[in-house]
Amino acid sequence: MTLVKKLFWSSRPISWINTAFPFAAAYFLGSGEVDWILILGSFFFLIPYNLLMYGVNDVFDYESDLRNPRKGGIEGALLDPRFHKPTLAWSFGLSMPLALSLSFVNQVATGLLWLTIFAVVAYSLKGLRFKEIPFLDSITSAMHFVGPMLVGLAMADVAIDQPIIMLAVLTFFLWGIASHAFGAVQDVKSDREAGIKSIATVIGARKTVAFAFLGYFLAGMLASYFPDRYAFIALAALPYLVVVARELSISDEDCERANRGWKKFIWLNFFAGALVSAILIGPIS
Repeated sequence: MTLVKKLFWSSRPISWINTAFPFAAAYFLGSGEVDWILILGSFFFLIPYNLLMYGVNDVFDYESDLRNPRKGGIEGALLDPRFHKPTLAWSFGLSMPLALSLSFVNQVATGLLWLTIFAVVAYSLKGLRFKEIPFLDSITSAMHFVGPMLVGLAMADVAIDQPIIMLAVLTFFLWGIASHAFGAVQDVKSDREAGIKSIATVIGARKTVAFAFLGYFLAGMLASYFPDRYAFIALAALPYLVVVARELSISDEDCERANRGWKKFIWLNFFAGALVSAILIGPIS
């Protein structure tokens, strides 16, 4: 039971919906079907995918997490070394069979699925550690959330090269990049002490906050070009811009103050998801 609890908290249950919803919404809106693909895919991106993403991260970020005061709760588990091997075993053992089961829908979806899984593993795994390559860290992190949406669209046989789809993907990508960048600010001190590079440790806390603000602003601007009522999705960017703007004067020395904004993000994600859901519900014009 102790291991089960560790795996549960390591999978960041507060964030499960952030990966399952993009897949489920994209697949259902694209296909109009409630079938085994929707059910199995939603479950995969709800729990196994998150355990793989965050479980691998908790194992290979242990030295940094020891120095990080916000670890040990909903913002991230502090995983004792004796649980490292079991966590890796369960992370891969639970996700890989399900991923294989989803690999027979079509070739495009299969390629995108395994690219998304690779991005999740490469972000943290020793020997790859994309999270320690500034700017690539934010891009890879964005793929963690955009990937499920792309997989859902491909499994629904939606042509991803359509202008409106590409606009939606780019908007979501910028959103994800901004979210990662802002989240990295609060860890500048602990990451530097552990010798971990990130976008924030390299360009500094203040410039990273400005970068995140620009990312959210551009995402909101692009969303305003969605057709008809979908343009109202742009409103979801406003509270994020307000929260990030409060930290534009931040410095490396007081980087931890960005955590107050990050805590708001946890709940703002639910607000944004509810707003997007409300706008998506209804006939497509």
